[in-house]
Amino acid sequence: MAVTISAANTHDVMSALPTVVDVPPVKGKRGRPRTRPDSLVADKAYDAQDFRRALQWLRIHPLIPHRGDSSRGLGKARWPVERTFAWLHQFRRLRIRWDKRADVHQAFLHLAASVICHRIRVSGFCP
Repeated sequence: MAVTISAANTHDVMSALPTVVDVPPVKGKRGRPRTRPDSLVADKAYDAQDFRRALQWLRIHPLIPHRGDSSRGLGKARWPVERTFAWLHQFRRLRIRWDKRADVHQAFLHLAASVICHRIRVSGFCP
């Protein structure tokens, strides 16, 4: 899992590629670990040709609906992302940003993500 923060007035695509690059290697089977995910699921806000090209260059299959496309086919794949956002919003300090310094907010975001991952690992699910 990789999390980043950005200003509210920047477009989502601007911070998406650095976040994808920050994803740590995936542990699993023996041998060389995978360094990149196989695919990326995003909503229509990430529909930019440059972003799609960059993902394909990294050998990541983009599952991003095009703007103007009314089909709602990515709901099942998008649900874990929205659920994780809901879990992050359980932490009051992240729901409304009171911290003026970005590094403090980033630290609490990492702490909350760690707590969520710990809860999933210990209990098998999260509230």
